[in-house]
Amino acid sequence: MSAARIIARDRRDLLGEGPLWSARENALYWVDILGRRINRLSLDDDAVVSFEQPDHAAWIIERAAGGFVAGIGLDLVRLDLPANRREVIGSVDAGIRGNRLNDAKADMAGRVWFGSVPITCDRPTGSFHRLDPDGAITRVDGPYSIANGPAIDPDGRFLLHTDTALDTIFRFDIREDGTLGKRQPFIRFEAGWGHPDGMTFDADGGLWVACWGAGCVTRFTPGGKRDRSITLPASQITSCTFAGPDLDRLFVTSAAVDVDEPAGGALFEVDPGCRGRPTQMYRD
Repeated sequence: MSAARIIARDRRDLLGEGPLWSARENALYWVDILGRRINRLSLDDDAVVSFEQPDHAAWIIERAAGGFVAGIGLDLVRLDLPANRREVIGSVDAGIRGNRLNDAKADMAGRVWFGSVPITCDRPTGSFHRLDPDGAITRVDGPYSIANGPAIDPDGRFLLHTDTALDTIFRFDIREDGTLGKRQPFIRFEAGWGHPDGMTFDADGGLWVACWGAGCVTRFTPGGKRDRSITLPASQITSCTFAGPDLDRLFVTSAAVDVDEPAGGALFEVDPGCRGRPTQMYRD
């Protein structure tokens, strides 16, 4: 396709985020954090349904055992859809008023890496956490003002994580026991690039980053060099993922909060000219 396709549906997301490709359902899931919804797009017929949640719907990841694990408010829950039943695994940031969860990815070992942020995104009360298959939750780094966009190296050697407020994507080596090495700056965004948000790797090791405020997704080479961008008709681009049986379709989320844009909050599809990597699941 030569331009972005807007997925037809009856609503826009206040803060669309966290797109997840489900090969077993041939469907794309994503969240509207502020709208407190989890959305599902069927790639069989383009039908979109959504599931209301009791608090901020931060992310959703498939469980290998079936169903999902999700971040709702500050709770990590096992989630059964379409019944929309929730079972709490645990919570984070006890005693920190005004925080919520934000952005997550599973790795090849079946762990989930996720952030927390202040709802106002204006103070460093957020952290970076790990959920292990046995249900243990560990704070692994912090503080963060806007913890965002984890991406896991396809070989499981390192992960990337962002503090959007610092315009920096950080790199951490992943040790065999799941602990992290020292945080190292990997990509510092320059003026005019927007602000780094959600991200994902392609099959060649390139990193695709949603650029909040710049209306695009940008690919960086495995070495961190800015490669190319795809422009979208909305300014607040939030995350992206590869989908479809051949993982050659790139879906991109956006936000409508605080902007007056016809396509703000839309879900887009673009042709990335490459393929992605299979989605990893939580193994509890």
